[in-house]
Amino acid sequence: MKDTDASESADIVVIGAGISGIGAARHLMADFPGKKVILLESRDSIGGTWDLFRYPGVRSDSDLHTYAYEFKPWRHRSAIAEAPLIREYLGETVREFGLDDILRLRHRVTAADWSSDEARWTLQVTATDEAGTERTKTIKTRFVFSATGYYRYEEGYTPPFEGRGDFRGDILHPQHWPEDYDHSGKRVVIIGSGATAVTMLPAMLMGEGAAAHVTMLQRTPSYIASQPRVDNIAVKLTKLLGAKRGYAATRLKNIWIDFLLVSSLRKFPDFGRKALRRWTLKELPADVDVDTHFNPPYAPWDERLCVTPDGEFFKALRDGDAEVVTDRIDRFIEDGILLRSGKTLKADLIVTATGLVMQLLGGIQPTVDGRPVKMSDVVLYRGALISGVPNWAMMLGYTKASWTLRLGNVCRLVGDVLRRMDANGYDIAVPVAPEELATTDLLDLTAGYMQRAKPHLPRQGTESPWRMHTTFVKDNRLFKGQLVDRNIRFSVRTPAAAGLTSAAADS
Repeated sequence: MKDTDASESADIVVIGAGISGIGAARHLMADFPGKKVILLESRDSIGGTWDLFRYPGVRSDSDLHTYAYEFKPWRHRSAIAEAPLIREYLGETVREFGLDDILRLRHRVTAADWSSDEARWTLQVTATDEAGTERTKTIKTRFVFSATGYYRYEEGYTPPFEGRGDFRGDILHPQHWPEDYDHSGKRVVIIGSGATAVTMLPAMLMGEGAAAHVTMLQRTPSYIASQPRVDNIAVKLTKLLGAKRGYAATRLKNIWIDFLLVSSLRKFPDFGRKALRRWTLKELPADVDVDTHFNPPYAPWDERLCVTPDGEFFKALRDGDAEVVTDRIDRFIEDGILLRSGKTLKADLIVTATGLVMQLLGGIQPTVDGRPVKMSDVVLYRGALISGVPNWAMMLGYTKASWTLRLGNVCRLVGDVLRRMDANGYDIAVPVAPEELATTDLLDLTAGYMQRAKPHLPRQGTESPWRMHTTFVKDNRLFKGQLVDRNIRFSVRTPAAAGLTSAAADS
C-alpha cells in the first residue's frame, strides 16, 4: 500500500476491498490500463466479510467455483470453504494482479459530493495510520464504484431481550466474535435459525475446545440441505482438462445445477417442500420431529436455503451433543433462557445470531450538487447504476445464486459507460428513469433483515434495463447486446451550468 498525501486524484475509485471490490479493481485496471484506479478499504486488512466475521466455523454458503472470480480459478479441494481459505485466495489475488499498489487500507469514506461544474466526485476520507492517528484527506475522482456490501459492519441486529442484564454468562453476537474466545466445556444456546446458526452449531462441537452442549433456539424453522464439501466432479474435470478449463467447466456446471434447482423449487413449491422434508428426515435422529423443527411456513427460497457441508449439522444432532428447540423467548434469566412454553434452557453462553443491519454504499450518503441522494427514491439501471446520480456504480449481487457471479457483468457495464465517455469526450453519465416507469421491490427474499430495510432500499423497474433478476442465468440474459442506451444521459462539463447538457446514449 502506498503512502498518500492530504489530497489525491483518480479516474476511478473503488470503495471496499472485500471480494467484490478486489474483483472490480482488477477488472477496471485490466480494461483501462491508462487510468488511475484507487482501491479504498476502511478496515486495516482486506477481505470484507471474510475478515470481519471470526465466529467458529465461518465459511461460505455458496460453492467457491461460482463464488470465486471467473479470472482466477479456485484451486483448493474444498468447494465449500472456510474463511481462512477465502482470505488466502483474496490475498493471492491482490498480489498476483498488482493491486497492492492501488490499495489504501484504513481509509474510510465519510462523504461523497458530486459537482457538475467540475464533473468530479469529492470524497472526504478519514485515513488512519498504523499508530492509530487519524487525518482527513480529500480524493477527487471522475467515477466511483461502490463495493461496500449490503450490511453495516459496525453492528449486527439484536432485538431487545427482557432480562438480558440478569444473565450471568456471556452474550455474543457472531459479527463481533472475539477471535480468542474459549467456549470449551460451555453450555451454548444459539438464538437464530439462519446460515450463521447452522454453521456454528456443529463447529462449536468440534476439536479439543468443543462446547459441552449446543442448542439452536429458533422461532421459525429454516430449510437446511446437505451438500458435499468436496465436489468430486470438479476434481475429475480439473484432472482431465487442467486447472483453468476444469475450473471453467465446473463453474458452468454449478451455475446450471443451481439455477435448475432454485427454479424447480420456486416453480413447484409443494414438491420442493416435500422433497426437502424427505431429505431432511433421512438425516435426522429418530427422536427429532421434522415437522416441528424443519418445516418452515414459507415456500423454499422465499428465504435463502441453508447449506451444511457433508451433513455436519445433522451429524451433530445424531451425536447427541446438540439439539434444536422451536419456541419463543419469554426472558433471559440468571442461568439461561426461560421460554414461553415454560421450559428453561440452561446456558453459559448465549449467541445472538439474530441477523444483520442492511446498509448500502457503506453508510455514505452522496450529494449531487449539494442535494442529498435519498436511496429509497432512486431506481437502479441494470441493478448497478443509480438514477439521478452521475458517474457512480454499485455492486449488488444475487440472492439466489453466488453473490459475485454478477460482478463481471456489472464491470462490463461500467466499462461500456467509460468507453462511451472517452470516445465522445463526455464528462458526465447519469441514468434517468422514465417518469412513467413502474417499479417493484429490489430484493425478493422475506428474511427479517431485508424486510426491516425495505423502506430505505432503492427500487427496480418492471422491465429492462431497469430491472435485475436474482439468479445468474436469467439476469445474464439482460446483459446481452448493447448495455448503454438512451436511458443514460451523457454530457460535457459546463461550468456554472444550471443543469446537464444532455445527449442520448445512442445518438
